[in-house]
Amino acid sequence: MSKWQSKQQLTDLVCSLVNYPSITGSDEEIALAEYLYYLLVDQDYYQQNSGHLQLHPLKDGRQLLTALVKQDDCQDTIILLSHFDVVSIDDYGSLKNLAFHPLELTSEMNKRKSDLPNLVQQDLENGEWLFGRGTMDMKAGLSVHLSMLEKAMAGEFKGNILLLSVPDEEVNSEGMLTALPVLEHLKEQYNLTYRACLNGEPMFSKYPGDKNNYLYTGSIGKVLPGFFCYGKETHVGEPFAGLNANLMTSFISQKLELSEDFVEKVGDEVTPPPVSLMQRDLKESYSVQTPTTAISMYNVLYLKQSIDTINEKLLSAAKQASQSIEKHFSEKVDKYAKFTDKFTKPDLNVNVFMYKELFDIALKRFGRHEVERRQNLLISQRDKGDRDFSTLLVQDLAALCKDLAPMIVLFYSPPFYPSVTSHQDPYIKNVVEQVQKAAISKFDLAIEEVEYFPGLSDLSYIGPVSSNDSLTSLLENLPLQNNGFELSEDVMESVSMPIINIGPMGKDPHQWTERLELTYSFEYLPILLTDAIHSLLEKK
Repeated sequence: MSKWQSKQQLTDLVCSLVNYPSITGSDEEIALAEYLYYLLVDQDYYQQNSGHLQLHPLKDGRQLLTALVKQDDCQDTIILLSHFDVVSIDDYGSLKNLAFHPLELTSEMNKRKSDLPNLVQQDLENGEWLFGRGTMDMKAGLSVHLSMLEKAMAGEFKGNILLLSVPDEEVNSEGMLTALPVLEHLKEQYNLTYRACLNGEPMFSKYPGDKNNYLYTGSIGKVLPGFFCYGKETHVGEPFAGLNANLMTSFISQKLELSEDFVEKVGDEVTPPPVSLMQRDLKESYSVQTPTTAISMYNVLYLKQSIDTINEKLLSAAKQASQSIEKHFSEKVDKYAKFTDKFTKPDLNVNVFMYKELFDIALKRFGRHEVERRQNLLISQRDKGDRDFSTLLVQDLAALCKDLAPMIVLFYSPPFYPSVTSHQDPYIKNVVEQVQKAAISKFDLAIEEVEYFPGLSDLSYIGPVSSNDSLTSLLENLPLQNNGFELSEDVMESVSMPIINIGPMGKDPHQWTERLELTYSFEYLPILLTDAIHSLLEKK
């Protein structure tokens, strides 16, 4: 007897998943992984094939889930990929206590309809919508994947289905990074051939009121560069005797924030320009000493650019900023000198280093033993997240070489998402055409293909990379590489496969008005996904 095939069954299922407040890093994120396991473990198939259903631990105690349905003597396998963590609910305000109770929250939204934004009011009047954190992103996609797994257990597909659901997609993608060697192991253990990965991230509107439907054949890339600024301390009464690190970051901001130099256009798709995600000095308490150190980090998205090209642009921006700092300082010195003839004009030179350059300088001066000793001490006492701890590693290295200050150090921090695409793959093109034809013929719906999923996804670690350049310039300047963060190019290559994303319809991800449209998501999508899987499993 089927449990997850009808619209009502899927609505009940997604509500039960949303009831777990699986915010990234919370205990409920662990609890939801276990709930998924217990949803499946009593199925007859897994009673008879217990080894095909597994929870796999991350290093921090969280877990990811794999559920394999294997046909006898069959190698061809489709991976159904999802994540079950969600972002926080601080934005819900007075509705916070209902954020993980979709039916009750939806009822309350209807009561408050006149106070809601116009587009939300229109949806409440015109369609079937379910509100709540995680309804759209992405527990609906996971629900439909469970429906496909149930079909696989009933013998629907002439091939193997491997459901993979991971934690931590919303922060560092540690779930997917942990899953890569797991997939490699399962491939060898069960003699699997991974034909494709089908992700279930929801379709994203391109603009408010967008009524188009989308599927995706790739996923946008992201790097998170950090600019560590080491100035020269001084008393506020003698500002020209030093250099304020806050002044340094302000010039970095002028060069990076919204810079058109990083905007990339491929076809009709255009990346947004860089924006600052963090900018602050590292002074821990108030005093009249100027801040010596400061940090800024930027969100940089890309499509087909190489990592080397992006790195060159970032380094160029840092060098331009250093020149602007020197010019600004010199101009202010000259103007101040007019007020007093006893003022000695200071000289200023701002150095720019890549992290690896500074690391190599420290090695040459102090030896590997001392540099690694200092890093290991910090690691043993670590109580900070990836961004702050990356900054701390750079700060300690810069302090060793403080005679080189003032300096700007360019480095990278997790998360990193490679840009991936199967847009030109004839195999995926055929599947896209089949799904588009089915949507028209069965539901009179047009579905537009978009090459790059815009919201970042775990497909970045499993799909074919858009640019076949090396990641060396990123990894060697990533302080956490081998210090708590590992990204193996070899493992990524060993499990790389064609990718496609066909997901549910929703609106306002990561907002308090996040909502899922039920008719498309739980009536049409399961039929389209079934067709897609059949197409993916067709013999070449």
